[in-house]
Amino acid sequence: MMKRTRFEIRTDILKVAKHGANKTRLVYGSYTNFVIINNYIKHLMESGLLTKDRKKYYTTDKGLKYIRKVKAIL
Repeated sequence: MMKRTRFEIRTDILKVAKHGANKTRLVYGSYTNFVIINNYIKHLMESGLLTKDRKKYYTTDKGLKYIRKVKAIL
């Protein structure tokens, strides 16, 4: 099994959060764990790619553009 890149993990998280997802759904949908996901969530939120509303995370418009760009590269 190949190791996934940070871009692939970030993209997986943003895809799961398109329609809103809690942290558990992000973990299962991106095939990570709770320790790892916290760093990714923090980075994505600081970058403006992910936002939080109460307990759910949502992909921003900037995050959707990021998904399209990474998809074109990979």
